[in-house]
Amino acid sequence: MSVVKVFPRAEEPPAQALPANSAAEAPATIPERIPEKPVVANSLPASEPYPFDRAFHAVLARFTGGISPVALSLAWLDWSTHLAAAPERRMQMFRNGLRDTGMLLQAVAHATSQKPWSVIEPQGRDRRFKDPQWETAPFNLLAQAFLLSERWWHDATTGVRGVSHANEAVVEFSVRQMLDMLAPSNFAATNPQVLEKAFQSGGENFVFGWQNWCSDLMRLLSVSKTAGDEQFVVGKTVAATPGKVVYRNDLIELIQYHPTTAQVRPEPILIVPAWIMKYYILDLSPQNSLVRYLTGQGFTVFAISWRNPDAKDRDVAFDDYRKLGVMAALDMIGRIMPDRKTHALGYCLGGTLLSIAAAAMARDGDGRLGTITLLAGQTDFTEAGELTLFINESQVAFLEDMMWQRGYLDTTQMAGAFQLLRSNELIWSRLSRDYLMGESSQPSDLMAWNADATRLPYRMHSEYLRKLFLDNDLAEGRYRVEGRSVSLSDIHAPMFVVGTLADHVAPWRSVYKIHYQADADVTFLLTNGGHNAGVVAPPDEPWHTYQVMTKAADAPYVGPDEWLKLAPRVEGSWWPEWAQWLAARSGEPCDPPSIGVGGADGLPDAPGDYVHS
Repeated sequence: MSVVKVFPRAEEPPAQALPANSAAEAPATIPERIPEKPVVANSLPASEPYPFDRAFHAVLARFTGGISPVALSLAWLDWSTHLAAAPERRMQMFRNGLRDTGMLLQAVAHATSQKPWSVIEPQGRDRRFKDPQWETAPFNLLAQAFLLSERWWHDATTGVRGVSHANEAVVEFSVRQMLDMLAPSNFAATNPQVLEKAFQSGGENFVFGWQNWCSDLMRLLSVSKTAGDEQFVVGKTVAATPGKVVYRNDLIELIQYHPTTAQVRPEPILIVPAWIMKYYILDLSPQNSLVRYLTGQGFTVFAISWRNPDAKDRDVAFDDYRKLGVMAALDMIGRIMPDRKTHALGYCLGGTLLSIAAAAMARDGDGRLGTITLLAGQTDFTEAGELTLFINESQVAFLEDMMWQRGYLDTTQMAGAFQLLRSNELIWSRLSRDYLMGESSQPSDLMAWNADATRLPYRMHSEYLRKLFLDNDLAEGRYRVEGRSVSLSDIHAPMFVVGTLADHVAPWRSVYKIHYQADADVTFLLTNGGHNAGVVAPPDEPWHTYQVMTKAADAPYVGPDEWLKLAPRVEGSWWPEWAQWLAARSGEPCDPPSIGVGGADGLPDAPGDYVHS
């Protein structure tokens, strides 16, 4: 069974704004369409300068995975020239090499002793050499030699005086990628777990590994889903919370979910997900669905489902996502539930967009937002994690040229960048398990969602990278909406902000900066887990923990390190904590609202059509 059904652009239904019964019903004119510009398939925009150069870069990007070779070369040149001019530092590197060689010789002398001899331990979450098989000779020596080399290269590529911080990070990251590729755990002859499996199975693991490789190759060539994802079908087993599409335009479908309690809170919740991936990260399997949990807590929930753009949408701007997304959704919610404030939630990039929309609304005196919740959503990009390794002027220009030819950023580039951030876990460990051990991991709803990638329009992604990542316009007060600057300090609505402890995409200390940007009461919650698994934290899972503390708008600022010491730690999921916070800022329960308004009968039930595009 195919999980995702593709609807050709030409067959999409026309934009439908639900008609108001009278002019007084609509608080604003709801935008319906993106201005259309005819684009011939596979044609190149003639108005762009230097089309040959850009086409050349686009072809080159296919061989480099979207990474600018110029940016990479400049980083290595910065490091190597400064290192060449530092003879004392090179001497220290030589002494470090002698030290590590001596340590390895000590390990060799004790390699066959009954008690394992370790001169260095794996760092952080590195579990490649944790199994007991790595404690026996000669595999313990291979692991020790690799870890010593890893440490030597880390010391060599960091702390060289004069090298820019950005270039140092690129060089260290590049070396780490090469070392991860050469780790002894990646090769059958140097991995004791693989050899033991081969001995026990008579080599069957290699047969199964070959079958896994062929299956993956066939899926790659056919652009089909990951094996096992057939059990996670959009609209049946995931994104299956009952609801109805109550509004549609060229960019979004707005879903209103059916109530599951006799009475509901009067204030609706609007979920603004990121459009980097499909919206249903917050509506996975029933037991992992935040949407289902909220309806069970007596809230009326609306969610935006973004349409997957294609080449025709190359000129869709970042602000179009605000107007046709957040603002259009709020307008429609106001027609369905008039005179109610809205609890707005933004996740990841959706949180950044919601922050911009909220700042513009506050500037213009629009008071429809009752509270604002940001899940791993950044508003300052100076410390935006390892994603910044791919964001500098050279790299952005290279990405723009790659997108310029197609009209969008393809799914493979975005997925590849996220995998590189955790290549040890997401690439090499998986290859070792699938192809050498001959095993296959059990699919999950989160893995199925992660494989259901989307495209990003050329203009929108370029504006996002330049205005937010490169120039940090939002945090520094230069970001403009409808010709005027917006400031997060205009936001006074109570805020609930969630960071995740092991987030490589939106580091929690970066998310924490909202404390000194918004003039509002901020309840900050730090949960364990990563960018996705930390957010999808149903109460039935026992391993979740979090810390939480509220700072009043007029209270003194507390830095992230001090906050980490002061905030109390709580065992369990953060979902109930947030639901209680929302309930305390909501009115008394009342009868549920109607589903949509006149005209909604022509629209489909949840999850709608756009999620299948």
